[in-house]
Amino acid sequence: MTATIQDNVRENYGAVAASALTGAEAGVRAVAEAFGYSAEELDSIPAAANMGLSCGNPTATANLREGEVVVDLGCGGGLDVFLAARKVGPTGKAIGVDMTPAMLDRARANAATAGPDGGPLTNVEFHHATIDALPLPDASVDCVISNCVINLAPDKPAVFREIARVLKPGGRLAVSDIALKKPLPDAVKDDVGAYVGCIAGAIPIEQFQTGLSEAGFGEVKVIDEGADLNAYASVDGQGACCSPAAGDAGSSGLAVLDSGCCSPAEQADANADPTLHARLAKLLAEHDINDYAASVKVYAVKP
Repeated sequence: MTATIQDNVRENYGAVAASALTGAEAGVRAVAEAFGYSAEELDSIPAAANMGLSCGNPTATANLREGEVVVDLGCGGGLDVFLAARKVGPTGKAIGVDMTPAMLDRARANAATAGPDGGPLTNVEFHHATIDALPLPDASVDCVISNCVINLAPDKPAVFREIARVLKPGGRLAVSDIALKKPLPDAVKDDVGAYVGCIAGAIPIEQFQTGLSEAGFGEVKVIDEGADLNAYASVDGQGACCSPAAGDAGSSGLAVLDSGCCSPAEQADANADPTLHARLAKLLAEHDINDYAASVKVYAVKP
């Protein structure tokens, strides 16, 4: 089951990475701004690093300092890696980890123009791995960030233990994610499309707190940001729950949540479940996500 979930996530997000979706589109930019990115931050990075997939802005609250090593779990196109790299400066390092090769390809291409004056950004690196098995030494990282990705990991306790392993004593976690305020309806909870869409894989707010505490963290806080999750529907032809047609260079993205999110003709891959996105759209039309889930800020410190 874990392998099946990871394959579905990798397939769908790989299709997003292969699309022409970028922050140059007003709707994509609107999603990022709705979840806490400033216009200045978005203007400072390549537009292709923003695909409208965020649920917060962890770099705004991570208190990153010059010379630190920061790791972004599920880095996507590099949006938060590039913002973090600017904060830690040339003596620091920003490391992105992602399990989707197409996302890493996009992030590395973006890094080539993310530096000063459009040149390469030299204090970043990217690794292909799942976030429950990080390719990093013990106690080597000052801060771990993540943006709407931990909910996609099948084994959250393993992710929490890995974060604790790679952090230095006194190191910190600053994450934006989706967490549940109350149990999901069975129709949503059991749907693989809802899992890929960052809903069905989310855990209760209380479980986030206890899971991090059990992994050895102190000072754990999980704060509901009160953001409207329907902001994803701001994107013209796109919703964070879906994937564009793979290989379609002319694709502007995905179908809006409230108007038939990703019809069968717009499937991410010819081998994908032909009803996945249409089924998810139906579920989202029947249930207000804000009743069940929240965009949360998660903080914790390794003793």
